Amino acid sequence: MSRKPTRILFVCMGNICRSPAAEAVFLHRLDQAGLAQHFTIDSAGTGGWHAGGPADPRSRAEGARRGFDLSTPARQVEAEDFDRFDLLICMDLENAAVLVDRGAPDEKVRLLLEWHPDEAVQEVPDPYYGGGDGFIHMYDLIEAGCDGLLEDLLKADGV
Repeated sequence: MSRKPTRILFVCMGNICRSPAAEAVFLHRLDQAGLAQHFTIDSAGTGGWHAGGPADPRSRAEGARRGFDLSTPARQVEAEDFDRFDLLICMDLENAAVLVDRGAPDEKVRLLLEWHPDEAVQEVPDPYYGGGDGFIHMYDLIEAGCDGLLEDLLKADGV
């Protein structure tokens, strides 16, 4: 692994469902692989409605069922994040467009599901207005995307 930590920010709209789940999943994968010290991981939302609050209870419950800790408070993306992070990984096209509109470098803005094994799947749907099944599906997609992302990063680093 490289000496300089790879800095990744996961992004969704409110930072209470998808992006904190991606943060928790990726951190868990890093811990399992003994690689946490090589990464800086965070999550944020393009909107600030939930800043300072906890993740959605349904996301926390499904995450806990799968062994993930979603304890970090929500926050809104800041302009400084565009320099602070190497990758700004969005859950959907809309939030990716918002980041670019706000000045994020195109080359840093990616979609998590670029690393999903099914190339037809592009976005992690927002489960906020639906039932519990949406959170199960959300985690299934996020776990597969995070696995592919980690594998790709390790390959790029020669591990």
